[in-house]
Amino acid sequence: MADGIYVSMCGAVARSEQLEAVADNLANLQTRGFKASRPAFEAFLPLGGKYDKSYPASVATALDLRSGPVTTTGSPLDVLPEGLSFLAVQGPGGKVAFTRDGRMGLDAERRLVIGGNAVLGRNGRPIVVPSDYLPEIGTDGRVRGVLQGAADRGGKPDQVVLGEIATFHLTGAVDRIGPALLQPGQGGRATPELEVRLRVGEAELANVSALETTVQMITAQRSFDASMQAIQTYRTMDQRAAELGRTR
Repeated sequence: MADGIYVSMCGAVARSEQLEAVADNLANLQTRGFKASRPAFEAFLPLGGKYDKSYPASVATALDLRSGPVTTTGSPLDVLPEGLSFLAVQGPGGKVAFTRDGRMGLDAERRLVIGGNAVLGRNGRPIVVPSDYLPEIGTDGRVRGVLQGAADRGGKPDQVVLGEIATFHLTGAVDRIGPALLQPGQGGRATPELEVRLRVGEAELANVSALETTVQMITAQRSFDASMQAIQTYRTMDQRAAELGRTR
């Protein structure tokens, strides 16, 4: 009965990994720009043995980069890249990271930031807004500074171009380094786009729904329980077979 235990154990391990991915999706339902994890399964035939059984396994967990629902915020500093484009920010450790969460603000250094991470322009550097200007973002990605107030202009122009927001297209493997922060994985690439198109005053929600994720959680939990029950059944059958052999 050992083969049955191994097959059931492989199934339980695969479903356990699926439960972790689904639980992560469920925990980030309200995270703007979140991309869901989608585990992939595969069945393997034993090497050098009989082909009357197969062993299931979770072979990979990829990120679903499809767009999520869009909500209108009306904020002039909320932007949403068109299509499947991503914004670039200065992520943890100074490395470039990518996100679809375009809710921007200003930090203490007057840099445009998303969640505390500096937004990077086409030149690869953060975009800084002078203290006497207010930022204004155009649909073409240009960030302009609008002079505050009418008094004491001191010869300063009413508007200045502070930088251009860059957008990128991600291909290949992608890794998550934060709730809404991504980086290219092994073999993955981030290609800068020549034309930047932004939707101002809009934001993207997570690309998972509460109903879909809950159903996935219930299904995966039932499959996990069935595998664990099968392991227990095979163990009981082994014990009874051993007892039968002793009584003879």
